[in-house]
Amino acid sequence: MKAWLHENRVLIGLLLTFGLVRGAIAGYNPVPSGSMHPSLLEGDVVLVNHLAYDAKLPFTHLALARLGEPERGEIVVFDSPDDGKLLIKRLVGLPGDTIEMRDKRLFINGIPARYETIGAVIDSTAGHDRAATEMRETFGDSSRVIRWLPIRHDADDFGPITIPADHYLMLGDNRDNSRDSRYIGLVPRRLLVGRAERVLISADIEGNWLPRFGRFGQRLN
Repeated sequence: MKAWLHENRVLIGLLLTFGLVRGAIAGYNPVPSGSMHPSLLEGDVVLVNHLAYDAKLPFTHLALARLGEPERGEIVVFDSPDDGKLLIKRLVGLPGDTIEMRDKRLFINGIPARYETIGAVIDSTAGHDRAATEMRETFGDSSRVIRWLPIRHDADDFGPITIPADHYLMLGDNRDNSRDSRYIGLVPRRLLVGRAERVLISADIEGNWLPRFGRFGQRLN
């Protein structure tokens, strides 16, 4: 065993270094669901900056230093406070904000977000083709394209809720197909893994598994 370790010490060192880099500095995460349509698709693999907010002991939630503050509109990877699963959502509510949703429309500190209709699309999340509408949602300098289904459910109306210190409210861009803070609660800072920066590679895992070259390297807003 000692001889094998000695002969392969360079390879072992590289693997350990790669593991530490991925755990502490940057990583890549596949997107498993359609909760972030149209910004992210199933089969996207995203680059995640693990040093965007806190420097942590690799593979733990122990923060060693506070490096930056999460900003509204960022796409964030975090561990769910509900069941610990790794999720990727849009950061919508910051500490101190009062957030409310009325008939799908977002209000932040009493100010309504602005909505512009982009057009009709077919949403195929979870294998069901349904008519949907894409809208541009804008609040201040933060803007993104979201998707609505022509259905009504309890999560269309939410809050008002005031966000405490070091907690954040996350929503999926595909609002009617997302298990987010409306269901799992607010996300404490210690559970933030990092900020999603760009799509590294992408393949159509729901169809023919062909690469989607047009998405390679696409920066996320």
